[in-house]
Amino acid sequence: MSRPIRPRAAHPVLGRSRSLVLASLAVLLAGCGISTGDGGSGDGEGGAQAAPALADVEPLADVRDWDGLSVAAAVDELDPVAEAPEPRLPVTVTDAQGSKVTVTDTSRILALDVYGTLARTVFELGLGDQVVGRDVSTQFPEAAELPLVTQNGHDLNAEAILELDPTVILTDTSLGPWDTVLQMRDAGIPVVVVDSERSLDNAGTLVREVADALGVPDQGRELAERTEQESKAVLAQIADVAPTEARERLRMVFLYVRGQAGVYYMFGEDSGADSLIDALGGYDVAEEIGWNGMKPLTDEGLVAAQPDLVLMMSGGLDSAGGIDGLLERLPALAQTPAGRNRRFVAMEDSQIMGFGPMTAPVLNALAVSVYAPESVK
Repeated sequence: MSRPIRPRAAHPVLGRSRSLVLASLAVLLAGCGISTGDGGSGDGEGGAQAAPALADVEPLADVRDWDGLSVAAAVDELDPVAEAPEPRLPVTVTDAQGSKVTVTDTSRILALDVYGTLARTVFELGLGDQVVGRDVSTQFPEAAELPLVTQNGHDLNAEAILELDPTVILTDTSLGPWDTVLQMRDAGIPVVVVDSERSLDNAGTLVREVADALGVPDQGRELAERTEQESKAVLAQIADVAPTEARERLRMVFLYVRGQAGVYYMFGEDSGADSLIDALGGYDVAEEIGWNGMKPLTDEGLVAAQPDLVLMMSGGLDSAGGIDGLLERLPALAQTPAGRNRRFVAMEDSQIMGFGPMTAPVLNALAVSVYAPESVK
C-alpha cells in the first residue's frame, strides 16, 4: 500500500519540453495480450472518485510538496451532441490508407481500436444505439454490456465479429491480426480505417473522420469543435498552475509496465507520453536523455532520467504489485526522486492515452492529481 500524500522538500530541475506527438502504444498493448480497464492496484486506483475541476481546487504552492500515489480518474459521462441523428447515406470516403469505401447502412456499427476512442466518438455523435459490439478498451458504462469482439487482450475475433452482422466497421491499425480486418472486407463489410495517431493535435480531425464515414458530418463538426474548445480551456487552466520556469517543472516519465509478462518500458519522444507530459506542464525528461519512442527500461535510463514523478496506467501498476512491488522489481527507480518520494500518478488504462472526446476530462484529472493531489485522496 502507498503512504498517504504528505509534504516533502523540493529540489530543482533543468531543461525544456518538446512538442506533442502520439505514436503506437498499440504495439505493446496488443503484444502483451493484456486487457485494459476495471482492475485497480492495491494502492487504490480501482473505483477512484472522479477528479473535481482543476479551476475548483487549490494547487500546491510547491509542485514537489507531496508524496505517495495520486489516482487520476476522469469524469466519464456521455454527452452526445445529437439524439439519434439521421445519417445522410450512402457516403463514400477515402480512408487513412487511401482506400475508397462506400457506406450504405449504419444500423449495426462496430468501432474498434486499442484505445477505445472510436466507440466513444460514435456514442458522442449520438449513434450509440447502433453500436453492436465493443473491443476490450471500450469500458464506459453505456457500452459495457455490449458483446466483446476481441480476445486475449486486443486480438480481433473474426467469428465474434461476423456473428454480430455489422453493416460498417471503423478501425485503425492498432488492432490485429490484420488478416481479420481483410477477412471482414472479403465478407463484403465496409471497413473504414482511420488515423491511428492519438494526440491533442488531431483529436478534432479524428472525430470528423468518424462522423464523415457514418454520414453525420454536421454532428462531427459540432463534436470536434466542442472537443477542441474544452481541451483549450483545460490547457489554459493548467498553464495557470504549472511552473513557468523549465527548471521548476516536475521531471516526468511515463512507464509502461506489465509485471506478469516481464514488460518494463519507458516511453520517450514521439511515443504519446510526450504529448501528455507537455500538456500537463511537466518537463519531458526524454528529450534531455535522448530517449526516443518506446524502449525497454534500463537502470542507466532511470538514473539518467531522475524523474520527480512517474505517470502510469493503473493496470500496469497493479500488475507489478503496486508501488511497493514496482520499486522492488526496479531498484534503480527506488533511487530516483520519484521512487524515494513514491510520487506516482496512475490512471485507468482505458482513459490515459485515448484522447478523442475524452481529452479534456482526462487532462483535467491528471492535472488535479499532479498539482492538487490532496483533492483526489
